[in-house]
Amino acid sequence: MRLEKGLVLALFFSFILASLFFVHGVGNPSATLMDDYFLGNGQSETGSNNIVASVVFDYRGLDTLGEASVLFAAATGVFLILGGGARKNE
Repeated sequence: MRLEKGLVLALFFSFILASLFFVHGVGNPSATLMDDYFLGNGQSETGSNNIVASVVFDYRGLDTLGEASVLFAAATGVFLILGGGARKNE
């Protein structure tokens, strides 16, 4: 059993180490046409001076709503599992 755990741990760390070679460079992203569109039209289409907020809340609003719903459901589930619900007096 100890050998199996060691093998799983070695495979996990070898996967992490190998994945480091395929990660994109940090701090030097390549520009795309979508970037130019957001920068050129973001303020006029959304009315926001903050381009990041306009992308997150206006262009990708439904995606952000979905992520918030999943986080709310997960937090509610953890709260209920850990006994945060009302208890009956016994």
